[in-house]
Amino acid sequence: MKFSLLARDPHSAARAGVLETDHGAIQTPIFMPVGTVGSVKGVYHRDLREDIGAQIILGNTYHLYLRPGLDILREAGGLHRFESWDRPILTDSGGFQIFSLTPIRKLTAEGCRFSSHIDGSKHLFTPENNVDTQRVIGADICMALDECCPGDADHRYARKSLDLTKGWLERFAEKFAQTQPLYGYTQTFFPIVQGCTYTDLRTEAALHAAQFSEVGIAIGGLAVGEPTETMYRVLEELHPVLPEDRARYLMGVGTPANLLEGIARGVDMFDCVMPTRNARNGMLFTWNGIMNMRNAKWESDFSPLDPLGTSFVDRTYSKAYLRHLFIAGEMAAAMIASEHNLAFYLDLVRESRRHIEAGDFAAWKEETVQRVMTRL
Repeated sequence: MKFSLLARDPHSAARAGVLETDHGAIQTPIFMPVGTVGSVKGVYHRDLREDIGAQIILGNTYHLYLRPGLDILREAGGLHRFESWDRPILTDSGGFQIFSLTPIRKLTAEGCRFSSHIDGSKHLFTPENNVDTQRVIGADICMALDECCPGDADHRYARKSLDLTKGWLERFAEKFAQTQPLYGYTQTFFPIVQGCTYTDLRTEAALHAAQFSEVGIAIGGLAVGEPTETMYRVLEELHPVLPEDRARYLMGVGTPANLLEGIARGVDMFDCVMPTRNARNGMLFTWNGIMNMRNAKWESDFSPLDPLGTSFVDRTYSKAYLRHLFIAGEMAAAMIASEHNLAFYLDLVRESRRHIEAGDFAAWKEETVQRVMTRL
């Protein structure tokens, strides 16, 4: 498994590259649809492959560990076989889910004790058993166990949190080196750079993480409550510190504008539930702006969902029809909207790559951000 840089934009930090895995090559910049429990909500794998063009999807260690559980996943031969997906998979370690979903948790040097959000049962994640869990799940790319520090934490808390994450990373890396993949293909892991919004802590975290990174590094703890401009500042500060020859993954981000601004600051990989979650509520992202499909203005608009879109649903369904489905409460509304939004996000990163290769990404990005974030 390796990452190679192929092109750079001369007027920004934007990069184009390729991440090679045993399940296929990933062209970067890339957006990764979120399949938390082994399914991208409301979208068939056929459509993820053939229409949306997803090159990699996500699973989540916390959720898959709780349900269906490791015994089922091991018996199935790993997550790829369990969910019938033959392209790369990335798994989050579960640190963010413990931070966001569990009302009762205790973090110590040993690991994280938490209560299941499903039945309240008690569990412990240590760096060592988190490695074992992700080996059983079998993702191509695993995430090191970390604590997701709140975006508004003071420096003292952020310092303590980073020390915990650094200690866990060292143990995670040691355990990973002592174990082998279970299903006959290569796995790697990305360390996660934490440090809240503090320049000194982020720099320290990046330099520490680089010691354990072979293919890529993740940037965590952003888009968790801090202002957007602060997130952009952190990315700008990390750009010269992170190893140039490693893929950079900004976790859990975000809007179309966030993707474009992140790419401009050197980010290669993104994931977020926004395109599917917002789709289920009737919000469509398009090349001309953002639409609320419940609005009456679309009632008799028989034009395509997005005239510039490339997906099957854009070529097939009208705004009026999709609005009708949402008003009628039809399941198909969420499915069509989810497929559209994911296709748009994948088109957005593909176009970004094309403009990076052409050398005019920076100018194109400025115009595109304004257009795609306009409320229609």
